Amino acid sequence: MPWKDRYTISDEVSIADSDVRWPDHNRCCVLITVDLSVASGPAGIQTSDLTSPAAQFAAHDGLSNILETLYQHGLHATFAVPAVMARIYGDRLREIADAGHEIAAEGLRHEDVSTLSRSDEGERLAATTQILTEVTGKRPSGWFSLPRQDDPFAGGTIGPHTIDLLIDAGYEYFGNGLADDAPHYWVSDFASHRSILTLPYYYHFDDQFFLLFPRKGTGLENADMLSRNWHAEFDAQYRRGRCFQMTLHPQGSGWANRLQLLQLFLSHMRSFPRLWNPTGAECARYWRTVLPAPRLEASIWQDHPGSLS
Repeated sequence: MPWKDRYTISDEVSIADSDVRWPDHNRCCVLITVDLSVASGPAGIQTSDLTSPAAQFAAHDGLSNILETLYQHGLHATFAVPAVMARIYGDRLREIADAGHEIAAEGLRHEDVSTLSRSDEGERLAATTQILTEVTGKRPSGWFSLPRQDDPFAGGTIGPHTIDLLIDAGYEYFGNGLADDAPHYWVSDFASHRSILTLPYYYHFDDQFFLLFPRKGTGLENADMLSRNWHAEFDAQYRRGRCFQMTLHPQGSGWANRLQLLQLFLSHMRSFPRLWNPTGAECARYWRTVLPAPRLEASIWQDHPGSLS
């Protein structure tokens, strides 16, 4: 679809399956994101979130179980980390990085920034970058704005200034975009082609929306449905030769019964040859060699007085 300012965020012309190329003649790219946020709402992580039983489980048994599972299958992940979590669990994050995983930013408190002023959001972004750099010894390359479980929308929230601020701050990629099932460019200005490379995300492959129990105590647990989604999506993307992305939370998939389903899925996935499992930063850097810039077309839109289209 040709570009329309304030309506289109990407060129919306997806790369054809036949044009997708992965390193070393691999067939499919597998991206795994582990979200370490325990924020329950748009205010971001509060003291009550950190002291909840779910958060305590996530930081210890849940995270250990996820890391062990990834190790058993020889897989690497990108860990999306709010800065306040980095301050508390710095030693653990350094261990995760030493194991070959990536530490990416997820805001100061994983708060909703959509109503913040540009200066306020910019200060929080700078503080997040500084804290993660100090804690891990490496500047984060990626920025995530993943949804919180109690959000009204399942795609995550950003503000009108977020993408420009990330570009100005030198971030290499934005980690959760809904516009495509392959890496793509989030364009903030058509005239200058100002953009940031964006990795695919979809909530149907995010465990938190299927594993409400026991946090809510409703008994409404849909782990089997989540596993079905993972299998169906991976098989489809492998056939097409594109990209499969999944999002895990230690307080969700870290429980023993759910780990069994995760183990079964990862064993299924690992039975396929020629899989490329990069971190987010590795994928973003490679993709620029495939598609260095967004492909934008001149607009055919004609606005009329009073029209909101």
